[in-house]
Amino acid sequence: MIKVAILDDYQDAFRQIINFEKHKDKYDFKVFNETFRDENEAKVALEDFEVLFIMRERTPMSNSLINNLPKLKYIMTSGMRNNSIDLEAAKKKGIIVCGTEINSNPAAEITWTLILGLVRNVKQEIDNMFQGYWQTTIGSELKGKMLGIIGLGKIGTQVAKVGKAFGMEVCAWSENLNLSNANELGVLPMSKEDLLKNSDIISIHLVLGERYKNLITKKELEMMKKTSYLINTSRGPIINENDLVKALKDEKIAGAGLDVYDQEPLEQDHKLRFLPNALLLPHLGFVTIENYSIFYNQMIENLTSCLKGKPIRQINQ
Repeated sequence: MIKVAILDDYQDAFRQIINFEKHKDKYDFKVFNETFRDENEAKVALEDFEVLFIMRERTPMSNSLINNLPKLKYIMTSGMRNNSIDLEAAKKKGIIVCGTEINSNPAAEITWTLILGLVRNVKQEIDNMFQGYWQTTIGSELKGKMLGIIGLGKIGTQVAKVGKAFGMEVCAWSENLNLSNANELGVLPMSKEDLLKNSDIISIHLVLGERYKNLITKKELEMMKKTSYLINTSRGPIINENDLVKALKDEKIAGAGLDVYDQEPLEQDHKLRFLPNALLLPHLGFVTIENYSIFYNQMIENLTSCLKGKPIRQINQ
């Protein structure tokens, strides 16, 4: 019987999607619904497992953790990219790491949840409705406004198309902006500075790397309009969190919609939680029943293939 640990399954989705009875003769599944407090707790809890099913950017698979799990042979992650896995350490230890497919549209959809929530004051109005009030704020329209997209890739392109459908002007910047794609979409290429200065809403859709860490700091926030909104459904460290907190507190910008943070889960006493102009979601971008079904079913497919000596969707070849 192969022991498989399912990590950080906050909603207990694995039990809803996977038929344990079907696999009981082959796999001994154990679901961990809570995040480990630290690496030492993870080492103790996982030392007897041969396989880990993990969600990207949740429990880090560091060099020290990997080397302190003596029985570990396979890591299956959601998505085909996971910056929180030390792939070199896994490779040196002979551990096979495989990924899964992922739908990108939920991230674009959650982006518009945040945009609409901010410009129409949805959180305040919902809260006030439950307090017995009626129409306590005045929102603003999207038509005719400028949407600035930082990163016009797969997700950024979907966000741009919706912006155009709302009648918005759309501009974009990234270090490797595809001008042909921008032209086809009717998106205006801009410098980063011009995008920051002219956009009413700025939405970030970049892959986090060293060149994009702290891309938005106090300097960039001060370039933005006081009436503008900043949206991040990509990765937390792209925005300097301390600078953003201060900008929101001082009302340098109108608000921010965030689905990602430097450390996740976000601490209960984090300053962002107490800012009225911050609309916060708990990293829901990829969290859909469709995506989770892909993740967990393909993780089992991957493991079955590995046990046959024919790994599929391998990341650390």
